[in-house]
Amino acid sequence: MFQVFAKEVWASVGMFAAMVLSILSRIIIWIIYQNMIKETDNMSATKNKVLKQCKLKFANCYQLNRGVANVPVFVDKFLNKLSLGPISLQTMYHLSGQLMLLGVFFAGVGVCRSIIAGRSFGDLLPYYIVSFLGLYVYFSVSAITDIKEKRRVLKTSLVDYLENHMVNKLGGVERDLAIVAPPISSDAAKDRSFRQQQTSFGKSEEKELEELLKEFLT
Repeated sequence: MFQVFAKEVWASVGMFAAMVLSILSRIIIWIIYQNMIKETDNMSATKNKVLKQCKLKFANCYQLNRGVANVPVFVDKFLNKLSLGPISLQTMYHLSGQLMLLGVFFAGVGVCRSIIAGRSFGDLLPYYIVSFLGLYVYFSVSAITDIKEKRRVLKTSLVDYLENHMVNKLGGVERDLAIVAPPISSDAAKDRSFRQQQTSFGKSEEKELEELLKEFLT
């Protein structure tokens, strides 16, 4: 019965390839998010490169702007930029559904070509079986992995850490710099205040801040 796949090779290959890639995409995204969620339990000592990059970007943003006004928006932007090679995870997520539809399309092409060739219903049946089986597996994997929920949990964990831990640490670094900073005259204070409007820290302070940041980010 399944010999029809050998008779319509390109349609069969396209069908199987698209469906397998569709399901694998969902699983890969789930693995990435799941690993990051596990690492957020110990963000201060995480070895995950993506989470380290998130901490560093947040620290730089905090340093340049003297704070981060909206942490959830910062996390959203960071998560939207996550990628696997040249493809972002958001694009891969949406592409997964399109690949499954493409697989069903190839199955339909195989059925049409088989009808034109005058094959029996028994020769058409394998395409229907594979299509229904592929759709069943796809929706089952989608329900089990629940990518949107994983992304929401990851965002919540990151926002919690950045707001309740990173902000306090970075604020403490700034207070330490203010304590060790040498006293300055009123005229110098005015001049320094003006310069701080142009840049967050002086060169020496910025260097000292970076060194302090590295101590608790690494």
